[in-house]
Amino acid sequence: MADDFDKNDDNSQSGQAGTGQLGNLGKVVPVKLEDEMKNSYIDYAMSVIVMRALPDVRDGLKPVHRRILYAMQEAGMASNKPYKKSARIVGEVLGKYHPHGDTSVYDTIVRMAQNFSYRYMLADGHGNFGSVDGDSAAAMRYTEVRMSKISEIMLSDIEKNTVEFMPNYDESLKEPAVLPAKMPNLLVNGSAGIAVGMATNIPPHNLGEVIDGILMMIDDPEVTIMDLMTKIKGPDFPTGGLVMGKEGIISAYTTGRGAVKMRARTHVEERPNGKTRIVVTELPYQVNKARLVEKIAQLVRDKTIEGITGLNDESDRDGMSVVIDLRRDINADVILNQLYRHTQLQETFGVIMLALVDGQPRVLNLKQILEYYIKHQEDVVRRRTQYDLDKAKARAHILEGLTIALENLDGVIADIRGSRTADIAKEALTSKYALSEKQAQAILDLRLQRLTGLEQEKIETEYLQILTTIDELTAILGDEQKILNIIKEELTEVKRKFDDDRRTELTMDASEFDIADLIAEEDVVVTLTHNNYIKRQPIAVYRSQRRGGRGVAGMGTKEEDFVENMIVTSTHRNILFFTNRGRVYQLMGYEIPESGRTAKGTAIINLLPIENGEKITAVIPVEEFAEDKFLFMTTKKGVVKKTSLPEYDTSRKKTGLIALSLDEDDELIAVKLTDGNRSVILGTKDGYAICFEETDVRSMGRNTRGVRGITLRKGDEVVGMDNVHANATVLTVTRNGYGKRTTTEGYRQQTRGGKGIINIKVTEKTGEVIGIKVVREEQEFMLITTGGIVIRSTVDQISVIGRNTQGVKVMKTEVDDEVSALAVFDHEDEID
Repeated sequence: MADDFDKNDDNSQSGQAGTGQLGNLGKVVPVKLEDEMKNSYIDYAMSVIVMRALPDVRDGLKPVHRRILYAMQEAGMASNKPYKKSARIVGEVLGKYHPHGDTSVYDTIVRMAQNFSYRYMLADGHGNFGSVDGDSAAAMRYTEVRMSKISEIMLSDIEKNTVEFMPNYDESLKEPAVLPAKMPNLLVNGSAGIAVGMATNIPPHNLGEVIDGILMMIDDPEVTIMDLMTKIKGPDFPTGGLVMGKEGIISAYTTGRGAVKMRARTHVEERPNGKTRIVVTELPYQVNKARLVEKIAQLVRDKTIEGITGLNDESDRDGMSVVIDLRRDINADVILNQLYRHTQLQETFGVIMLALVDGQPRVLNLKQILEYYIKHQEDVVRRRTQYDLDKAKARAHILEGLTIALENLDGVIADIRGSRTADIAKEALTSKYALSEKQAQAILDLRLQRLTGLEQEKIETEYLQILTTIDELTAILGDEQKILNIIKEELTEVKRKFDDDRRTELTMDASEFDIADLIAEEDVVVTLTHNNYIKRQPIAVYRSQRRGGRGVAGMGTKEEDFVENMIVTSTHRNILFFTNRGRVYQLMGYEIPESGRTAKGTAIINLLPIENGEKITAVIPVEEFAEDKFLFMTTKKGVVKKTSLPEYDTSRKKTGLIALSLDEDDELIAVKLTDGNRSVILGTKDGYAICFEETDVRSMGRNTRGVRGITLRKGDEVVGMDNVHANATVLTVTRNGYGKRTTTEGYRQQTRGGKGIINIKVTEKTGEVIGIKVVREEQEFMLITTGGIVIRSTVDQISVIGRNTQGVKVMKTEVDDEVSALAVFDHEDEID
């Protein structure tokens, strides 16, 4: 390609020489397309970075903000002057400084006037400037605006040569390259912008805290970031809310990047009818309230969150109030946690403290930002002091000339009267009294009333004062500590005028402490339905009854739902949830919402990320993940597997792990916690059982299939599995409420994979087997029906009879109702 360019260049030049027609176009320069695109894009990127998207570290403003404030001041739109149409200032900014479209300018003005966007508003708006619901502002021809009081200090002393000025876009005017910024605006109001290949996102802070941090740093330049955090505690958002934990703040302040977790401010109100409601009074920063309410309503419609009966936005001019009414049996904390997980009631602010330093983008930590601001203020004070000094010296020079004139008053008057023109008089004065042209001109401009004795004294007094001022200003320029003291005084005054209370509360993140320490340990019953609704209740809710009783209502369920799993555990124990697809999830007992005795509970999908069609088939509690413990699993098709328990101890508790690999038509139906050396009994729905040693099954990894445990007859499937131990009996319960106990000695040991022996005589009257458990006489058991009826009784009330029998009536069932789950436990709540 380079050769082609060279050839074209030669042709162009030869044509030029021959015809002369290309002479007016100049020389054709060969350029590679990729190089031209690269250079052009780099130029564009730097223009966006420097002139559009990123704030300057000194005043915390992007060019458009800076131009708006400067144009406002130039147009006389001070905070103590009447409001003027927004269109007027938009035109001023566009015409003089910012030729990028009126929308960009007006949108910026709108944000500067929104109390939910800026922590300290830089524009004072009058009219409709939008709302936290996402409503847009009225057109610029309807709204009015002027500078806010705090924005005026951003431009304070700009007329005293405190900052550099640069030509505007057409070089017809000058505009400031940076504002004096007596307020540390970069941190106080924050900034957000997307440039090319980089972005900035700096959160707003409390003015008083930031100034306190600057004062600390001036007093001790070697102060650490952690020391600064004793003053600057964290972001302070205009919308209030909560910031959860310090980890994200520390990361942002030390590295310039971090993730700050924000939450809405809520409280729970008890209603006279016994119901509760959640009231949201403050939102995380930049969250749209209307969209949030829509999202909550959608989650309720989709049944992702259940238990919400009403949702109303009752916000008014006095404040925000989004009311979420709950069902009587619902725990408000559970609903709140679900809302935090699924909606913007909890949001993350990704901090990127990127700003321009000497025209170059840099990611800065907290200390660096304060250092550059202090350095800028030193420069502003030094330039202002030099300006005042130059002005004082110029005035002193004039006063010196006036003093000379007053000392030689008669001669001066005579010389002036004797001169034909002003120029001759000026030349006479400069030559005779050794005056400069400026001094001579001042004498010529002197009014006659200044020749009185009193006026002469005023000139002498002013001259002495000017000399004193010159000495003071010179001393300031020669002593950096004096400059720093001036900065401290001015910042202290800014704090006195504009400081206010922190709006955002800094709280501890639940992940930073063990929430179990805040939960009382108690024995609980956890039930899980066929449709995966789960709840926990104190075990005392269920009173002990004699065999054959009707039981009490333990769970309100829909007609098509029924209880399948029941365990007795503690609020402080881990609970492993195994699904039919061979995955395992983990929760603590207290993480399961407590519900009333007749409540159906909470959908398990709100607690665990199970997939469509996936359901919990085994639930076991684990006190600790000991090295000498194993999980023994059984599938519906008779496949068994043994895996070391610590393999399931993971930080991915709620995201799930593979428990075992399954054949396409198989499902996991039972899991037991063992020591690896026990005997195992498997029971089938047609009344068969097999007993073999666990040692027949070698320990395998999590992601394995397992081996055959029992060879099933046609149409049969495994319904239960348990460990065999001495002085125990095998409890078998059928679907129609029949049950019996048989001594473990009645089950001879077989080789793994056999067809098994008869366990119970299954008839039409008894119904199929729904579960088997190895029990001791001192234990208790619970049965629960598909209709949600629960009976709790002691094991010793069930007769011990042989294997080939149908058992006795253990629980009376109503018509169209049948037993669905069996749970066995010790009176002290030691899980069987």
